[in-house]
Amino acid sequence: MKQIRVLQLYPRDMNIYGDYGNTLVLQRRLQWYGYEPVMLSYNPGEEFPTDPDILIGGGGQDSGQDRIQADLLGIGERLHALAEQQVPMLMICGLYQLFGHFFETRAGRRIQGIGILDVETYGTDKRLIGNVVAESDEFGTVIGYENHSGQTYLGDDAAPLAAVTTGEGNNQRDAHEGARQHNVLGSYLHGSLLPKNPAIADFLISTAVQQKFGEQLGELASPASSPLPLQALTERARQTASSRPR
Repeated sequence: MKQIRVLQLYPRDMNIYGDYGNTLVLQRRLQWYGYEPVMLSYNPGEEFPTDPDILIGGGGQDSGQDRIQADLLGIGERLHALAEQQVPMLMICGLYQLFGHFFETRAGRRIQGIGILDVETYGTDKRLIGNVVAESDEFGTVIGYENHSGQTYLGDDAAPLAAVTTGEGNNQRDAHEGARQHNVLGSYLHGSLLPKNPAIADFLISTAVQQKFGEQLGELASPASSPLPLQALTERARQTASSRPR
């Protein structure tokens, strides 16, 4: 069976609000598409795994960002090279911020990022909390839950992931949620993001499969334990999530 290597960055320190669920979704959907997922992780000081096909990272508190910052800067060139090779990546909240240029705390201290995404983040006294619905030309309706006081602004080289219709998203000014540059996606949406948004999960998987094997995804096989086709179950969950109050 053909293998796809999924690397989760800093699961010890950057894995709150259910972000590990994104890793589980990739694992299951790879299996349902007929591939063997090889699940990898990387924490500060460990040996960086070779040849990852998909990278994924989650959110964390300021203290978590502090703990990983030096290590992240140390592997920054390697991550830049992977991004330039069009390796698909999804970074949520805290790692979304640190894949940008910097996160400036409310006290004015800057936590340096690695600049893969052309974004800047500033800590504020306002915490943005609640359900989010946004629209994307590529991914359709994007659904999730935000909880962040850092507000992120996109530079010229980054495109928004989606346009917010309910909630705040990156900040309180421009109605953008997330960012995209190369095949790197950043988002503030927890909850987890991928169970509610299989189109984004399939983008990561199909990009990895095309890059590694030069082939398109086949049909998604529903597990034998599922009482309904996966598409029907997914749409039911999405409708429930999108109808929740802010």
